[in-house]
Amino acid sequence: MSSPQVPDELRYLLLKAITQNPEISQRELAHLVGVSLGKTNYCLKALVEAGLVKVGNFARSNRKLNYAYMLTPKGVAEKTAVTVRFLKKKQIQYVQLRREIETLKGETEIMG
Repeated sequence: MSSPQVPDELRYLLLKAITQNPEISQRELAHLVGVSLGKTNYCLKALVEAGLVKVGNFARSNRKLNYAYMLTPKGVAEKTAVTVRFLKKKQIQYVQLRREIETLKGETEIMG
């Protein structure tokens, strides 16, 4: 089950980051995945609406209330699925890049 609003690569990065640090702030998350704070907020809402992520409150200090993000069982299954899709995409890109490198090496040998 993939959320059409959140592209696979971004969904992968968000779910991975939340798994590694459930208490991460949206600002830290935005910086980590390389998108704006607004886009991060939008994507998190989409993941929550899709039932992949659950949000809970916790007190980081006496005066501050922050959020903790948890993958739901559905979110864990989606993280696995998106990781497989992301890996396949990267493997295809790797093969294409190796071919391109070999072609460029061949071109430099002809010129040199």
